[in-house]
Amino acid sequence: MAQVCTIAWVHGMVQGVGFRYSTQREALKLGLTGYAKNLDDGSVEVLACGDAGKVEELIAWLKAGGPRSARVDKVLAEPHQPGKVWTDFGIRY
Repeated sequence: MAQVCTIAWVHGMVQGVGFRYSTQREALKLGLTGYAKNLDDGSVEVLACGDAGKVEELIAWLKAGGPRSARVDKVLAEPHQPGKVWTDFGIRY
């Protein structure tokens, strides 16, 4: 399958509820690289790179609401060409 990167912005009650860590766990389970990062506006930015089908699975998981402790109102996602190659899926601060 093709290797792709998608960047997504997740809006709702997604900070302070373990959202980044749950996203990291899900991404690693799918074999993806990238990061999850809290943004100043209360949203979470997620960069996911890897097999196109697995990236879509993660985006679908985000759109479905992510972890039970979160409330996802909206997910905006678009293809992305990162300026560096990610070797793991990390939490950014």
